[in-house]
Amino acid sequence: MPDRYKPNTTVACVIESNGRFLLVEELIEGGIKYNQPAGHLEANESLVDACIREVKEETGLVIKPEGLTAIYQYSASTHLAFVRYTFYLTLEKCVISEPIDPAIQACKWLTYAEIVALKPQHRSPLVLKSIEDYKTNKRYPLEILNDQWL
Repeated sequence: MPDRYKPNTTVACVIESNGRFLLVEELIEGGIKYNQPAGHLEANESLVDACIREVKEETGLVIKPEGLTAIYQYSASTHLAFVRYTFYLTLEKCVISEPIDPAIQACKWLTYAEIVALKPQHRSPLVLKSIEDYKTNKRYPLEILNDQWL
């Protein structure tokens, strides 16, 4: 019997303020990569709580997402796959954020054009796709997620 397919469950958050998006800068395998604040779902944790925790760890911000932008399936390689729940949040102003997680080098508020220019350094194609989906109003209420049986 073949191995069972077990993608990683991750969360991410598109955070926007006045046309700028908050990305985190990570050092991965000796190179700088850009991503939304993101990470893995932990045992007995709701998807929303995972998003809140990851945003806090990677940016220092204490937030609650407003809704869900999309759920993406992504295969990074033949042995590494993800199901990514991407949330969104709109802030009134670009707030200063400082990462708590030592793996995060910096937090940067960038325009869409600046993010497109950094495309070769995106952690995955989901970085830009998430922003584009957010910009085209792909937004769903948090109520579509149900964690009552955790």
